[in-house]
Amino acid sequence: MIALGTIATRPRNMSVEIKKEIQLEIAHALFIDIVGYSKLSINQQRTVVDELSEVVHRSDQFQKAEAAERLIKIPTGDGMALVFYTSPEAPAQCAIEVSRMLKSIHAYNFGWACTAVR
Repeated sequence: MIALGTIATRPRNMSVEIKKEIQLEIAHALFIDIVGYSKLSINQQRTVVDELSEVVHRSDQFQKAEAAERLIKIPTGDGMALVFYTSPEAPAQCAIEVSRMLKSIHAYNFGWACTAVR
């Protein structure tokens, strides 16, 4: 599963001094999940997570956000969450790039054991 979301954080119970020091930012999240992960062997799980990570790291949006230090990467076991502090389009474009690369991998049969990423 690839899901997108926007996160706005605002602390509620903070003193005025602390609020002045904090710069609020809007983040845009991309959640990626490997379909059928739990049905795979441990070795296959490790392989598909590594391959997914490699594909995500090759996407232009990921590389741009990471180079600008505007990205948080959170592994989730059977996928990952990417939090972009760039534009709302960044996670959507990253999802498109990852989807295209995965389709290419499936087309050339490079060993993906799972059937889909959602």
